[in-house]
Amino acid sequence: MNESLSADIAATAARLVVEEGMEYGPAKRKAARTLGRSRPSDLPSNDAVEDAVREYISVFCADTQPAELAALRGLALRWMERLAEFRPHLSGAAWRGTATRLSALHIDLYCDDPKAAEIALVNQGVDYDVGSLPSPRGGQIDVLSVASFCPVLREQVTLFLAVRDLDDVRGALKPDATGRTLRGDLGALRRRMAEDAGEPAAGGTITG
Repeated sequence: MNESLSADIAATAARLVVEEGMEYGPAKRKAARTLGRSRPSDLPSNDAVEDAVREYISVFCADTQPAELAALRGLALRWMERLAEFRPHLSGAAWRGTATRLSALHIDLYCDDPKAAEIALVNQGVDYDVGSLPSPRGGQIDVLSVASFCPVLREQVTLFLAVRDLDDVRGALKPDATGRTLRGDLGALRRRMAEDAGEPAAGGTITG
């Protein structure tokens, strides 16, 4: 791998992630095409892109991103409380701390019955679309997409609810290669939000 080229792709992808709200995979591929490269071996890892996103935010979005992240985490918390019976875990940029107002929210639900989450949304009068992702067990898992208005940001935010097998919850909090967790449950999100706000984590639910 050409490390200099990989770094250039990561930096370009980071701009696409922050400024256009793209996910890492599409952003890396578009960045590579922009730079005239198409070999998979030239693509940086997701960790490299995340590092580049953090750097981009620190340079260009330091004044606005913390408040946008807090708003998105508040919206995620409300949905996780709403779907608490399905053991929700927040993942993606909102959990890792790199989300901006253009970021989607990614919440994993762990269900005995894969259709139970859909039934809950129907019963709550929530409109949703159904997509899919590859399952770690093979096959596909359903991903329910919901548009939810964020009062703080004053715009719609897309939520992706990945419906996972209940047995997968045991590995949900495993850290990545850098020791950072890939997702957090309700309690972990409340603690993280309290820490960001400089407040004690114990006590009532944070709904900001």
